[in-house]
Amino acid sequence: MKFAEGIGYQDSHEWAKQEGDLVLVGISDYAQDSLGDIVFVEFPAVGRKLKKGEAFGVVESVKAASDIFSPITGEVVEVNKALSDNPELLNEDPFGKGWIIKVKPEAAGELGSLLDAAAYKTYVEGLEG
Repeated sequence: MKFAEGIGYQDSHEWAKQEGDLVLVGISDYAQDSLGDIVFVEFPAVGRKLKKGEAFGVVESVKAASDIFSPITGEVVEVNKALSDNPELLNEDPFGKGWIIKVKPEAAGELGSLLDAAAYKTYVEGLEG
């Protein structure tokens, strides 16, 4: 299981990574592994304002459907349309090509409130315990 450095994690298994003025959001390697083969991703509308902790979409797999929660407050400026045709990118590359949305953050300090890779790894190990 991968725990990418330089990324903030939520205990609901989403990640956020600063990229210039925007923040990329996706699901963790643990989340995609737990879900199994992902077959569909439901996106929010571009322009939608998200609040930290708010559900903004759904990831469906052969096993289950799971809500996706925003790790930050801000406006959706782009969705990863490649996932519409290739939802398996979430399984293959959750921290790269499998990003879900790009958000223009409203509050700069929110990323600092997320778990770092080491803390998230400890959290996940506790779940598997």
